[in-house]
Amino acid sequence: MTGVVPVLITTFLASTVEAIEMVTIVVGVGATRGWRSTLLGAGAGFLVLAVVVAVLGVALSAIPISQLRLVVGALLLVFGLQWFRKGVMRVAARGLAGTQVAAEQAEVWTGDGVDWTAFVLAFKGVLLEGLEVAFIVVSFGANANQLGVAVIGGAAALAVVGAVGAALKPIVIRIPRSLLQLVVGILLTTFGSFWAVEGLGVDWPAGDGAILGLLGLYVLTAVTNIAIERRRAVVLKPARL
Repeated sequence: MTGVVPVLITTFLASTVEAIEMVTIVVGVGATRGWRSTLLGAGAGFLVLAVVVAVLGVALSAIPISQLRLVVGALLLVFGLQWFRKGVMRVAARGLAGTQVAAEQAEVWTGDGVDWTAFVLAFKGVLLEGLEVAFIVVSFGANANQLGVAVIGGAAALAVVGAVGAALKPIVIRIPRSLLQLVVGILLTTFGSFWAVEGLGVDWPAGDGAILGLLGLYVLTAVTNIAIERRRAVVLKPARL
């Protein structure tokens, strides 16, 4: 595929997959922890990414990304499992309605400084997925001698998915915080597991399609644990006289 149109379409579609993961993390973290520090982290990630791409250029494709996937995947897994556990406990206690907004607001950063949890999560998500997009662009563009076209395809994917994420923001912030924390915990745990295992050199069956399998597994695990916690709460609840 050395023509302009095939390179443009292929680069756009391949970059879209990575961009969706990036935007999913940023929107989820922003809605759960607050937007100020999340956007600062995302901006810092894009800044570092721009410097890396500008300095290394085509040589970027020679950088081993497996170690980076392992580190970032492990860190996302740590954060994701924590949010996963809290989300399960809160949904089990309050249900999906999540009307107790005031009690749940404790998870949102309200200080004057930077919420480093939101900052780091957004920074890592943007940087790793941005590097993935850069690798795709460099690989397709250099091999087809159409680097400029490949850059346009990658940039277009980021712009389109980013616009969709921004449009969905008003919908996301209306989701009950307990449910949103569970959803974000599941997503971070899913991506963290996928990247960490890839970083160890293990090839997932079905490639990126394994993300859907992991997502289904963690959703099933969450539903099962919520049911167990609710049943336990009913058993331990003192009977009224």
